[in-house]
Amino acid sequence: MTDATHTTSSTFTGARHLRTVMLIAILIFLIAAPFLFYPIFVMKILCFALFAAAFNLLLGYTGFLSFGHAAFFGGAAYFTAHAMKEWGTTPEVGILIGVAGAAALGLVIGLIAIRRQGIYFAMITLALSQMFFFYCVQSAWTHGEDGIQSVPRGHLFGLIDLNVTTNMYFFVLAVFLIGIGIIWRFVNSPFGMILKSIRENEQRTVSLGYAVDRYKLGAFVMSAALAGLAGGLKAIVFEFATLTDVAWQMSGEVILMTLLGGIGTMIGPVVGASLVVTLQNELATSDFPVTIVTGLVFMACVLLFRRGLVGEFYASRLGRRLGFRPEQ
Repeated sequence: MTDATHTTSSTFTGARHLRTVMLIAILIFLIAAPFLFYPIFVMKILCFALFAAAFNLLLGYTGFLSFGHAAFFGGAAYFTAHAMKEWGTTPEVGILIGVAGAAALGLVIGLIAIRRQGIYFAMITLALSQMFFFYCVQSAWTHGEDGIQSVPRGHLFGLIDLNVTTNMYFFVLAVFLIGIGIIWRFVNSPFGMILKSIRENEQRTVSLGYAVDRYKLGAFVMSAALAGLAGGLKAIVFEFATLTDVAWQMSGEVILMTLLGGIGTMIGPVVGASLVVTLQNELATSDFPVTIVTGLVFMACVLLFRRGLVGEFYASRLGRRLGFRPEQ
């Protein structure tokens, strides 16, 4: 083994160990977070971070911009809230119903949307999402503009009382970690490699013999289901589901979160969601409009950090030395 090879191997091993230490530190911070900050605030960040990560699965790794992801997030919130309040289901069953409903919506919308690309794809998802929004406005079971209020948190597996804030937080944390783990496994599987090839050159992927439409539909449904997981979780945390969850502004927010953090990165959407939710929380009692501040932050990031905050860090000399890549 040459000295250069030995040095490269040592550097790679050291970077891998450092990244492992960073992940452990983040996990310890998340475990300690409810004792350091307001638990509901941290749970809101985790819910929206999972939502942004689910959206990034479609945009960052497949290259399709959806303006309709609020339908999956808000739809699952309604499905979960209705199941738990009207049917008396346990939290885990309620969330599974929400995920299944979001996946079904994703299948229907995806079958129509994947026939187009670019701005046409985005406009189709927006149009179908708005159709679902107006359905929620007029439907009796969603209670229109009032939404579904006073959703019981219930007992997890019939045993753990989620009305206890600490129990609720660690349940949200567990679901968040499971969701991120699913996305990581999905992205780093052969299926994920094909999605990246579709993003880079769809025609070449077709020429290699892959059924591209099936892969795009699979990615769309998976993204919708995981967005639904975040939506169902959010409905239990805040004990309500409203039209805000399915409005087009929610789709805009998740796009903003993903772009701020960095598309095509695992941690980027989490960072972006944390930043946006924190700004909203800090400026909630201020006379200065939250949307203006958020817009200014977005403009600054676009001008100074073209790849997003995390994307720029990965592309920096330090990020490269640590072995980070934009697509990991």
